[in-house]
Amino acid sequence: MGRLVKWEGVYPAVLTFFNEDGSLDLTTFEKNIRFQVACGVNGVIIGGSLGESSTLSHDDRLTLLACAIKAVGQEVDIILNIAEGSTSDAIELAKKAEKNGADGLMLLPPMMYKPTDEEVVRFFADVAQNTTLPILLYNNPVDYKILISIDMLGQLTPYSNIQAIKESTRDISNVTRTKNAFGDRYKILCGVDTIAVEELVMGADGWVAGLVDAFPKETVMIYKYVKEGKINEAR
Repeated sequence: MGRLVKWEGVYPAVLTFFNEDGSLDLTTFEKNIRFQVACGVNGVIIGGSLGESSTLSHDDRLTLLACAIKAVGQEVDIILNIAEGSTSDAIELAKKAEKNGADGLMLLPPMMYKPTDEEVVRFFADVAQNTTLPILLYNNPVDYKILISIDMLGQLTPYSNIQAIKESTRDISNVTRTKNAFGDRYKILCGVDTIAVEELVMGADGWVAGLVDAFPKETVMIYKYVKEGKINEAR
């Protein structure tokens, strides 16, 4: 297990780059994450939706993980995304991520068809019980049609390594509901750039950003301004 992940600050969902033949372009990938870290981000999330999650193999993800750890692993959190339809596949990747030095995981619900709430909770719990890595759940019902409800989060509280929620419901008041229901039990990271200021004001702890890939310095400054109460500057 790697460092203690605080789930605070800015976490770029970093891009995955490819060569003309379809192989991973690790040179450009490393250049990007070094640039992100130099601009003050707190971690990088590998193989997320913006990083071609739907097309990467497990081996691709582990190759990117190794590259990121070698480049910036001593400086920031290295988080690997898991997006699988099968519980066994998700557990297999979680175990490999832990063995290969990831600091934490971002975990999507099972994606092959729309599952029931009970199936989603069981999926998350099964993965959590098979790794010691801290986990960020991805709550994005707009794109994935699966809502992680307050009730479902309540059922997941016994699993201590499920530590944070990537809040992408586009409903700012969900930050308030989550904080009121659980206090500091779950860290909340805004997953939608266009409402990040508003969610940070309402108590979100961090920001899983996309635009940061192009504007890391500006994104980090927006986060810092809000946390310092300098709302006009952030705007």
